[in-house]
Amino acid sequence: MARAEQVITEGAAPFLEEGEQVLAALVVAPRGNTAAVAGGLGLGEAKREENVAAGGQAGFRLEAPMALALTDRRLLSLAYSNPVGMGVGGKVKDLLDAVPIEQVDAIEVKRLLAGYRITLTIRGVAMKLEAGAGAKAKPLAEAFAGLRSG
Repeated sequence: MARAEQVITEGAAPFLEEGEQVLAALVVAPRGNTAAVAGGLGLGEAKREENVAAGGQAGFRLEAPMALALTDRRLLSLAYSNPVGMGVGGKVKDLLDAVPIEQVDAIEVKRLLAGYRITLTIRGVAMKLEAGAGAKAKPLAEAFAGLRSG
């Protein structure tokens, strides 16, 4: 288990229901966050706010940075302290939101040059997230597919 995944799994424990288990976890941010932070010219801010608003519309709160944890029952968004890199130094601070798996329509992961783009569709609303190159994004999509097929 990667360090960030382990930190998130352990940090999510107080927010889990009895018997609930984390299947996949990673550090993410609403799409556009990296450009907004690095650009300094307002680049990416509109895209980040668009995705945060989509999360609000779906009833799934997004922040930057945050942790995303998929359990055998729910998808969790967790407040996460700002990691130095690849999740190192970050920790789970609080539960932002949780949605039952039955209300998650899709989790799609696409590899990009410097990381991953993750599209969550919850209650019919799509929102995009970004994750660094070291993130365990593919296992998130695979675990979700396994839950849907099982």
